[in-house]
Amino acid sequence: MDLVSIILLSFALGMDCLIVSFTQGLIFKSERIKNSLKLALTMALFQGLMPIIGYVGTHKIYDFLVPYSKWIVFSIFFILGVNFIVQSFKREICEKINCIDIKCLVGFGVATSVDALISGANLRLTHTILWLACFVIGLGSFLMSQIGFWSGNFIQNIRPKILHISGGLILIALAVKSLL
Repeated sequence: MDLVSIILLSFALGMDCLIVSFTQGLIFKSERIKNSLKLALTMALFQGLMPIIGYVGTHKIYDFLVPYSKWIVFSIFFILGVNFIVQSFKREICEKINCIDIKCLVGFGVATSVDALISGANLRLTHTILWLACFVIGLGSFLMSQIGFWSGNFIQNIRPKILHISGGLILIALAVKSLL
């Protein structure tokens, strides 16, 4: 996977971070810098580390998967993309959550990074440099969390559904690119 693809993957994976941070930005009126940094650092940490778990898990069955790697990469990205789009029609983002304690941060981190765990398998199958991908994904998630948090106060008409659909379309585009 080249750097442009990694950046696009980072953008797609960071959509959940942006949405969660956006809703938190709508809520918090005090200690905004502290809360935004805690949230963004948590998102970056989980998004940056989860691909390692997926990468290592794939390593154990690598020889078996190599002949099917293009189709596996396609399937994972395609399924994730479709899932993002389907979930955008089912999900209601709660704007009344008013916690930023460690339990809440870990919950947000895990919930937003499951797709990053799965993407770790794709990183292995596409022979991507793991540390570079994890850094770019973590940095992208941090930046998108910051953008989401700080725009929460200013952009109250943006719909989370649009963001999820955009992330899904990016993942589907990466799926098609993997076959070419």
